[in-house]
Amino acid sequence: MERVANGIGIALISLLALLLVWLRARAVSSDKSGKGTAHEPYSLPDLIEYVKFQLHELSRNKINQWGMSEEAWNRKVKARTELRQALRGCSLGDRQDKRFVQAYIRDLLIDGYKLTEDRMERIIPFQQPVRLTCQDRFEIVFYLYRQRYGDEALSALIEDYELDEPKPSTDEEGSYMYEISGEDIDYCFGREYRQLSFEEKLDIIVQRVYQSYKGFSVIDSIMEQRIDGVSGGVSGISASAQLDNSPSDYSYMNGIEANVDEDGRDFSQVWESVWIFYKGKSIRLPFLSFGSEFELKRICQNIYKYNLPGQLSEASGYKVNDMKDGSRVVVVRPPFAESWAFFVRKFDTRGAALEQLIQGGRAELPIQLLKYLMKGSRITSITGSQGSGKTTLLMALVKHIYASYTLRVQEMSFELNLRKLYNARNILSFRETEYVSGQAGLDLQKKTDGTVHILGEVATDEVASWMIQMAQVASLFTVFTHHAKTFPDLVDSLRNSLLKTGVFRDERVAELQVAGVIDFDIHLRRDIHGHRYIERITQCCQRIDHEIARGSSEFTDTYNTAVALNRHLWERTYQERTIIEYVDGEYRPVQPITERCRKEMQREMLPEDADRFEQFLSQYWGERVGA
Repeated sequence: MERVANGIGIALISLLALLLVWLRARAVSSDKSGKGTAHEPYSLPDLIEYVKFQLHELSRNKINQWGMSEEAWNRKVKARTELRQALRGCSLGDRQDKRFVQAYIRDLLIDGYKLTEDRMERIIPFQQPVRLTCQDRFEIVFYLYRQRYGDEALSALIEDYELDEPKPSTDEEGSYMYEISGEDIDYCFGREYRQLSFEEKLDIIVQRVYQSYKGFSVIDSIMEQRIDGVSGGVSGISASAQLDNSPSDYSYMNGIEANVDEDGRDFSQVWESVWIFYKGKSIRLPFLSFGSEFELKRICQNIYKYNLPGQLSEASGYKVNDMKDGSRVVVVRPPFAESWAFFVRKFDTRGAALEQLIQGGRAELPIQLLKYLMKGSRITSITGSQGSGKTTLLMALVKHIYASYTLRVQEMSFELNLRKLYNARNILSFRETEYVSGQAGLDLQKKTDGTVHILGEVATDEVASWMIQMAQVASLFTVFTHHAKTFPDLVDSLRNSLLKTGVFRDERVAELQVAGVIDFDIHLRRDIHGHRYIERITQCCQRIDHEIARGSSEFTDTYNTAVALNRHLWERTYQERTIIEYVDGEYRPVQPITERCRKEMQREMLPEDADRFEQFLSQYWGERVGA
């Protein structure tokens, strides 16, 4: 009897559980179909779940053919195909697909979810500013600015309220950092806020739903702006780091207020890490948060997938790719990196003009010289640290290469976008892939009728070695970028690459080859305030030393001959000749271009350009020309 009673009890409990599950499923189904009346879930998470369900139904479920004409059925199929394509494209950064999906979301919220102005208040309390979060306030102000300035909205907001001014650092006394705080946003909100119309409120809610569903979370709208870049996951404490520490290290393990350690100091989580790169400055946005490490991971797993570059995995812990808009994206993940993180680097193709990039006193001096270097077919390196503007300057220099020349470009990812800038020219870009190395790409370029070769970045020994050989025989001239800090560092780096790859075994001979290839170096600098400028333009002149050849006649004893040999071995095989230098806020001419180089440049120019070049040299260097 006891066993029977137990069996009956278990059966009743099972039936009750099944009944509860069925009732719950029915309630959820009713809510998602928009027909539920007992429960009105007007909150942001419920809106997102509703939109996910409806778009999945619209894009995946089969179309019921009963009672439908062939024309109507074809329209349904076409609409479903367009929606499916847009749902894929919007997650890759396609702005047209994004607008298409947002239009669908807008219709779903009005027609299916019956969203009214009163119900909007339950999602975002527009009528009660004191209840708005800092993110709400920023998105409202940002939306108002986008109505006025479009893609320049964030720049205009920063400039209007001087949000890029340095603030004292909490880590080190006397130091400072760049940060737009919540207090800054509150101040901007107080000055800019006005009553919003129903359509404006709906736009903000649609964007919030979209960025949490298919977009890039809180950086979704920021990524469309004309700034230098966006990054996330590069500060704060990750979940793995928290678990590796003792309970006394972090407050949440002690039950103390979140984000405050035992000494009362604030610390942030890794998903609260949002940074923008603006005019050479890395600015933190602490009022924005991805909400969880899972959301940060979602962004990292989606943001790099344009053109299927391969899978990001533990075995392949990073990916470098370009996005639909031409931005470069780098994504890293554990265990290669300590946390999930991404770096989006944007290149302003509309601002790629020398007159806009080069500012300061007598800026016309370097601007004119750079134009003549391209017209004179000089092998030119562009050096500088990360973020100094090398890629953007290279994009601007291409404009002044004669349009009749064919250009072949080698990059790690497609970031120069030269065909977008100069779409009537003969330009073809190549990049490294999982199966085609940079070396193989450079080898192929010899068979593509290239006149000018451009290397987005000389980053490996193999590419550096091949670049030297290519500059000697394979093209009219070459332009490339490098991370060298000084001109001697550039020569040493390229020389060492030749030695490592086995092209040369003697340091002096390798250095002589490098010095014989490079004509000019343009060195860029970004100071601590984010100001970018050309620090110097240097000509490389090979040094012809006859001292060793005369050694036997000039040095009669063994000691003096040994001293001369030793000195010769340690001397540079080239002379670093500074042509223009940036001093005290203005560009100044220093030494003139050598007579031999001047004649070689004029030989490559059109006659009228050669005459103007001669006048330019006489204007700034006068009698020193040809020295």
